Amino acid sequence: MDKANRIIGKELIAFEQYFKEAVKSKISLLDRIMNYIVKRKGKQLRPMFVLLSAKLGGDINQASYRAASLVELLHTATLVHDDVVDEAYERRSFFSINALWKNKIAVLVGDYLLSKGLLLSLDNNDFRVLQILSRAVKMMSEGELLQIEKARNLNLQEEVYYEIINGKTASLLSSACAAGAATTFTNESDIQKMQLFGEKVGMAFQIKDDLFDYGNKDVGKPTGNDIQEKKLTLPLIYTLNNVDAALRKKLIYIVKNENKDKQKVRFVINTVQQSGGIEYATEKMFTFRDEALAILHAFPQSEVREALEELVRYTTDRTF
Repeated sequence: MDKANRIIGKELIAFEQYFKEAVKSKISLLDRIMNYIVKRKGKQLRPMFVLLSAKLGGDINQASYRAASLVELLHTATLVHDDVVDEAYERRSFFSINALWKNKIAVLVGDYLLSKGLLLSLDNNDFRVLQILSRAVKMMSEGELLQIEKARNLNLQEEVYYEIINGKTASLLSSACAAGAATTFTNESDIQKMQLFGEKVGMAFQIKDDLFDYGNKDVGKPTGNDIQEKKLTLPLIYTLNNVDAALRKKLIYIVKNENKDKQKVRFVINTVQQSGGIEYATEKMFTFRDEALAILHAFPQSEVREALEELVRYTTDRTF
């Protein structure tokens, strides 16, 4: 991400200050929690996509910073709520909000972040950006609920998996790119191109995340978390659809009933690796990546375009 940091390094610093101001509260408890959230933020991938998408169409402006802040506010709110739902006490090696301040406060913090994002856009008449991001929040909720619904009967359809990750992950990255573009591009078709570009990147990003659960020398240490949570991801879906009936039945039984048994989970991981599930999912991930790059290359060559391409390749080449 060196090129991206070089091109929008100053803008990222300005965004971080903007975001700090955006989450401030007069309530001391809330302000303390907001400071904790700001200090433990990750690699800022989504704000980078917002700002670079904006810069592709023109000069980054105050609306671009507000769009990046809205994306981060909504994303952070969903993470806080997810940790409550999943009873997760750590995120990125830090204690989660619910671990430190309990569930009730965590839910209220998530609500506060959502409201701050809405007001940030409404108070500045950023209606197009708000429309784009509101659609993403709807899709994220639908994606999560669809995954819960299908986990009950272990649906094996690949298309359903794509529908789930499009809602859960790709919709926010898609909206991040579209929101950034909406602050500088004047042509609606260009904004829609950037929205589709972000969707393709988001699909590749989520498949990469799913590959980490099965891991090999290329994708990191296997954890089996998705299996323990009865989540059917692409490597396992491919395997279930390409093994004999007896093995398929055994794998489904393990995922449904023995997903806490480490040896049984290891058996599932090994079977996925031996059945070509890793290779198949990797191939699909690169297909989405290449589709994203094809859309990006429809725009004139520039350093900004190159930086976006670097970010796209990072999503599929990262090791964590």
